[in-house]
Amino acid sequence: MKAFDRLFEVAAWVAGVFLIGTLAMVLVSIVGRLLPVLALPGADAYAGYSMAAAAFLALPATLRRGEHIRVTLLLQRLPAPARRGVEVAVHALGLLLAGGLAWFSVRLVWQSHAFHDISTGLDATPLWIPQLGMAVGTVLFALAMAVQLAEHARGRAPHPDAGDEPARIE
Repeated sequence: MKAFDRLFEVAAWVAGVFLIGTLAMVLVSIVGRLLPVLALPGADAYAGYSMAAAAFLALPATLRRGEHIRVTLLLQRLPAPARRGVEVAVHALGLLLAGGLAWFSVRLVWQSHAFHDISTGLDATPLWIPQLGMAVGTVLFALAMAVQLAEHARGRAPHPDAGDEPARIE
């Protein structure tokens, strides 16, 4: 499990790099409007691509840290065996949904590459390149969901402090 967690942390760091890329593209876009000589065609699109990659690549680490939004009102009232059953069922459903999202994301990248799909802007970026961030992020998210499911099925809480909701409110 530690190897998976390291992989998810690497994806989170890469997501951080893409957030910096988003900032850089927004700044380039602003400067390009003020000084047209420095304008970069497609800077707005690249900012969007970077933001999407950051969001999807951050999913697995966020799940493993227990920082996704959870409604624990019902879970807190259940006895431990019932809570474990509900957690397993919910994570199995989550794995099914995450797996479907990963499948269709990878399929989208493949189709964009096969059909030579390009962006409609002046930059004419092959769309499979920015779609890779989403595909990799969703595959890793499905893997993280599978790890969570395995831990719940074994009776181990993946993030023991996740029940401490007041500590998470900022």
